[in-house]
Amino acid sequence: MMSRRPPHRPKPGATHEQVERRQRFERARRQSLKPGDDIAVLYGWHTVTAALANPVRRVRKLLATENAARRLTAEGIASKPAPEIVRPSAIAERLSADAVHQGLYAEADPLPAPPIEQLDPRGIVLVLDQITDPHNVGAIFRSAAAFAATAIVTTVRHSPDATGVLAKSASGALEHVPLITVQNLARALAALKERGFFVVGLDSSGDVELAAVELRLPLALVLGAEGKGLRQLTKTTCDAIARLALPGAVKSLNVSNAAALALYIATSRLDR
Repeated sequence: MMSRRPPHRPKPGATHEQVERRQRFERARRQSLKPGDDIAVLYGWHTVTAALANPVRRVRKLLATENAARRLTAEGIASKPAPEIVRPSAIAERLSADAVHQGLYAEADPLPAPPIEQLDPRGIVLVLDQITDPHNVGAIFRSAAAFAATAIVTTVRHSPDATGVLAKSASGALEHVPLITVQNLARALAALKERGFFVVGLDSSGDVELAAVELRLPLALVLGAEGKGLRQLTKTTCDAIARLALPGAVKSLNVSNAAALALYIATSRLDR
């Protein structure tokens, strides 16, 4: 998450000891900016304000530029803790070079996640099979929030953490859709089936279109990574494998658009 600062240029005439001391200071300063491994980094207006509005989310540190702090006050957004007013560069140096922070940066505790056994038996769950791109997963969170999905299930490995780029791409949806991480996806799918979920894998190799499948609640829609699709063990664990019918001249969809289309088809056919 940290941006790469240009190397410090020693002043003309600086001694070797002075240069080394300056380099040690810079290394220590950069290290001090890194949050702990158990901290979620949130940045961007919608991402941070959604976290501030979520009573379950515990924000530990909040940095804001003067303009962003004035906007928080003008829009009546309560912030706890109170923001530390900083220059934009103080936020930028904590993030990657292409991050758009809009004057807000927060460090927070990760959100708690319900166990699979406590999921709403009337809802729709999205299951992600090794989708690693945080931008795609963030976009899937936005679709899940828009269609009131119950949760998103993904694996501990081969999936991005709910922080940084993913949180920014989700644009606040992390605060509305629980993320459940599991060690083994096949066992998680089996647990969903034990709970009565109808598990449908989405894959271009499906013999039937999703719109033609007799769907029922609770429903789990399983999506695979772009290019690779669903793993074989995931496919064999699903109750059905279906493909998405694409409109007009569209030949393929990225995984986030596929998730949105699948949710649209499922919710339009189910009486929720």
